[in-house]
Amino acid sequence: MKEPVDPHPQADGQGPSDLDWGRIVEEHSDRVYRLALRLTGNRHDAEDLTQEVFVRVFRSLHTYTPGTFEGWLHRITTNLFLDQARRRQRIRFDALSEERAARLASASPAPESAYADQTFDDDVAAALGSLPPDFRAAVVLCDIEGLSYEEIAEILGAKLGTVRSRIHRGRALLRTALAHRAPTAGRTRYAGPALAVGRGVST
Repeated sequence: MKEPVDPHPQADGQGPSDLDWGRIVEEHSDRVYRLALRLTGNRHDAEDLTQEVFVRVFRSLHTYTPGTFEGWLHRITTNLFLDQARRRQRIRFDALSEERAARLASASPAPESAYADQTFDDDVAAALGSLPPDFRAAVVLCDIEGLSYEEIAEILGAKLGTVRSRIHRGRALLRTALAHRAPTAGRTRYAGPALAVGRGVST
């Protein structure tokens, strides 16, 4: 079993070795891509965003300070997405099919990852795509990535109250967009953020 890669650069300040950099990409690319897909809503933009994230990581690795490396990747991915979204008047959002979602799962995904991919269906993808980018990012990080309000505030560089407001308003818009949903026989469906446990959602 491989030990987790140390994301710190070499002592000479020239950046990570080829082996370390390869392991960083290997260990984190799937998760970054999943987040990018849920933010952008289509495979092509997700691939472009993932590539841009790792270019940014490579260039900025010498500035990384000890902490949660995954959190650092969340922050880079989300902020790059928001930068792109703000440069566009409209983000093209293609529905994520179940077939695409199945291909996202790794050979041996963690149970929570497999569940998220299975249930991230067309309706949820389309509803997320209708949200303003700031709301979408906050809801994705909270209700899909499972981050706390404090973690999201740090990633977005926003006040805690602002994060709570974006999540609350984003969830309200999602409830409206998903109001037509009804259980389908023989199919497990994502219940939507209205049923998220422990996230302060009123019933």
